[in-house]
Order: sequence, then C-alpha cells, then structure tokens
Amino acid sequence: MNKTLKTASSDNEHEGASELAPLFKPPREKFLSLRGTVNSTQSIFLGFIGVISLFAFWEISHHLTPEHQQKFLPSVTQVTSKLYYLFTEKGYIVDVAKSVYRIYLSFFVACLVAIPLGVLMGSFIKMRALFNPTVGGLRYLPAASFVPLLLVYLGPTDSAKMALLFLGCVFFLVALILDNIEAVPRALIESAQTMGASRFHIVFRVTFRSAAPQILDSMRNMIAVSWTYLVIAEIVAATDGIGAVMMRGARFLHVDVIMGGILTIGVLGVLTDVSFRIAAHFLFPHTRARR
Repeated sequence: MNKTLKTASSDNEHEGASELAPLFKPPREKFLSLRGTVNSTQSIFLGFIGVISLFAFWEISHHLTPEHQQKFLPSVTQVTSKLYYLFTEKGYIVDVAKSVYRIYLSFFVACLVAIPLGVLMGSFIKMRALFNPTVGGLRYLPAASFVPLLLVYLGPTDSAKMALLFLGCVFFLVALILDNIEAVPRALIESAQTMGASRFHIVFRVTFRSAAPQILDSMRNMIAVSWTYLVIAEIVAATDGIGAVMMRGARFLHVDVIMGGILTIGVLGVLTDVSFRIAAHFLFPHTRARR
C-alpha cells in the first residue's frame, strides 16, 4: 500500500514538473541561414520584392543620368509606354508570335534529337564512346559562327534562323541528358536485370522514367539559352520578330524600343520557365511529395 502511494505521488510530481516545464521553441530561421527553408508565400513575396528592386534601380538610374543623356536610358514608364504603342499601333504582337514560334519549334526539334541520343549514350557505354567526343567538341563552337554558313546554305529564311537556334542548344542538351541518365542509381538497373527485364524495358521503362524529372529540368534550363540566341538569329536579313524590331530601333537610336524588346524577351522567358515548372508539378507528383 505504501509503495502504491509512493508511486502515485511520484507520478503526480512528474506530471506537475512536465506542466511547469517551458515548451521548446526552435530558433527563428535567419534570412541568410545556410540550406534554409522557404514556403510558397515567402517565395512569391521575395520574388516580388526582387522584381520591384530591379525596376526601382532602373528608375533611379534614369533620374541620376544627366538630362541630355536620358534618352539613352529611358525610364520604366517611357519603355512601357513605347511597348503599349508598339502593341496597339505597330502590330508588335505579330513579331512576338513569330519569335515564339521560332523558339518553340526549333527547341522541339532539338529535343527530338537530344533526348534519344542522350538516353542511348547514357545507357550504352559504346554509344557514349562513339558520340561523346564529337558532341563534346561541338559544344565549344559558338552558334553565331554558323551564321555565314547558314546564310549560304539556307539563305535569309526562317529555316536559317531556326537552324541557328537549334545549333545553339542541341549539343548542350545532349550533354545534360547524358548526365541525367548516368545519375540514375545503378541498383535500379541491376534490380531490373535480376528480374529478367529486356534491354528496351530497362532503358525506357526504368532508366528514362527515373531520369525524366531531371531531363525536364535540363530542358527548362536549355530553352533559356535559346532565348538568348533569339536576337542573333533575327538580326540577319530579318523583317519580323522581336530581334528585327530591336535592330530597327537601333538604326534610329530608339533606345526605348531596344529596351522594350529586351523586356519582352525577359517576360516571355519567365513565362516559359513557369510553364515548365507547372508541367513538372503535374507530371511528376512523386518528386513534389519527396520535397
């Protein structure tokens, strides 16, 4: 009986101590904490602050420029007003649509070449030994150096412009997809071999599907490179497209038109990036759950 009372009293003491013990509060995460975390609301807010800061810096730089030189650094309002004028009065939407068509079609063809080649090179070592030296060497050739050849072979046509955009990203895309395939855990391949899977099944149902999220991410990164080559592709004998509008603006020192074209490419690039992220969000929900 005494032992029971002692046990009960000790339990009551422990319960009282636990009630009095302060709750542990994790330290507040600092802004520059290494490998920190950020939720979706914070990400949107910080991104918005970053964009506002960029435009604020642009506007301040315009007002700090001497008045007689301000035409070479127009303000945000002047550039957006010029864009509105181009869209409403000059049919700029047709030029934007033409550039988007060139980018997406050339990148689609690049993916048709790069994805199968990168998957085969990553899956079969002899294929890698056969193609990798050539692909690796072609990566170091600047795409702009092909402009004279493309003009000779294809003339000042849409095909020449899209061929330049194709050459600007296809070799890098092959290399990235090769790395994505090689990063697939060897244990997955060995497990499939142990269970008697065919080579076709291992390559396309195991290796490719395992690397698919990373391949889509590589595509997202490389289409940004295509956008950087757009102006180069459209400056040679071009009559339409964002690059052609920018070059006409440069001919008459219309800096607001040039900066409007740059802003247009930036916005289209961001929309393209967001589109790839949304596609990855829905195509690969398992990666989202893992994060």
